[in-house]
Amino acid sequence: MQATIGIDVGGSTTKIVGFRHTQDGGRELIEPLFVRATDPLTSAYGAFGKFTALSHLGLGDIRRVMVTGVGSGELGDRLYNLPCTRVEEFFSIGRGGLFLSRLDEAIVVSMGTGTALVHAKSDGTTEYLGGTGVGGGTLVGLSKLLLKMDSIDHIGELCREGDLSKIDLRIGDIMKAGGMPSEMTAANFGNVSDIATKGDIALGLSNMIFETIGMMAIFAARAYHVANIVLIGNLSAYPTCRATFENLSKMFSVNFIIPEASRFATVIGAALCEGDPA
Repeated sequence: MQATIGIDVGGSTTKIVGFRHTQDGGRELIEPLFVRATDPLTSAYGAFGKFTALSHLGLGDIRRVMVTGVGSGELGDRLYNLPCTRVEEFFSIGRGGLFLSRLDEAIVVSMGTGTALVHAKSDGTTEYLGGTGVGGGTLVGLSKLLLKMDSIDHIGELCREGDLSKIDLRIGDIMKAGGMPSEMTAANFGNVSDIATKGDIALGLSNMIFETIGMMAIFAARAYHVANIVLIGNLSAYPTCRATFENLSKMFSVNFIIPEASRFATVIGAALCEGDPA
């Protein structure tokens, strides 16, 4: 059974996925995986070797490799003498976000080292709307300065102990009545307590980053009259991500969706692009 492989060579991780092509013309998703490495070639070849071994795929079983991501240009047009096709990352983001969410149209937000926003439709129309440098890189960098730690997993654990009331200024702190929800943030880090703990700071950082990304996505959804916002990328699996976006959904009447396997959406989108016109 032939398979198509997708590889997303990112700034800090490389993700890989595959689809087996069935006799009836369908596709079966092969369990994705990721590896951490800063060198694009090392991470791509390492991920490919590990993935094919775990999936019991030989080189003869693979008909094409679809590559995307900021480091994909390092790979050239062959990988282990297999043909490689480069897919624009923004197209992969849109295709993967719609596939996992099973939607026909959405604003797809890829939250990785930085953040990108795409307006995607099931007819293949994909428009890159812009992005922001605020993302996982911001979280790690500020945590290194403020918390003296740069492991995103450890930072996420610290967040579980945090209390935002010791960090953020909320609408309820400055006005007792009005049209805005009292729990809405008035100023991130605008109410830092003298007794704020590392957990409080870690939670404040992640909340600031997710609220910034969330508001950009809400503005985009309103501009394009789209009801659904799909969140993908490594940060979509971060411990506090879901809770923050659920709060934003309630306050602004939008539908944020974090689909299963959301961190692999871009590489899934790239693999799905096999056979598309160049």
